[in-house]
Amino acid sequence: MSNFEDLLSQIKACRVCAEHLPLGPRPVISISAHSKILVIGQAPGTKVHASGIPWDDASGKNLRKWLGVTNEQFYDTNLFGIVPMGFCYPGKGKSGDLPPRPECAPLWHNQILDLLKEVKLTLLIGQYAQAYYLGERKKKTLTETVQNYDHYLPEFFPLVHPSPRNGIWMRKNQWFEEEVIPKLQESVKSILG
Repeated sequence: MSNFEDLLSQIKACRVCAEHLPLGPRPVISISAHSKILVIGQAPGTKVHASGIPWDDASGKNLRKWLGVTNEQFYDTNLFGIVPMGFCYPGKGKSGDLPPRPECAPLWHNQILDLLKEVKLTLLIGQYAQAYYLGERKKKTLTETVQNYDHYLPEFFPLVHPSPRNGIWMRKNQWFEEEVIPKLQESVKSILG
């Protein structure tokens, strides 16, 4: 078994925060050592927890549209690696799902990144991924960070979460669809050839 396969097995068997997970552990990750674009999101929702397929929901449909890719491309691990900040469904909060469990990223992300040698771009989707990976480089708000996406290229591309619940944000920030999405699609197309 390769180091990569061994690490994936360890992640899929992880029970570190099991006592905090209302639906129990079911780590969701989709990646290969050859992934070209890394997608770092928040944590699986209930639908993804049930299917075990990352971004297998309305948010994923929006994300694939933003990227300008088919389902087949998105789920080809040689093209896209999908690694959430929290690998398991964290439970419900007052206004949606709880934040990703804090144990996951520090425990697993560096080990994963150490084995990924072909990643050309990392998409940071939502505030948790941006806070973790951009640290003090992120702007005061998620909107400002996303608006200044070009400050983080070519390594990172920060995005708002593609949840249908972000419809109000999308309507208020039309520059996102007019300026950011075309640049995102251009970047993805050039990487995927």
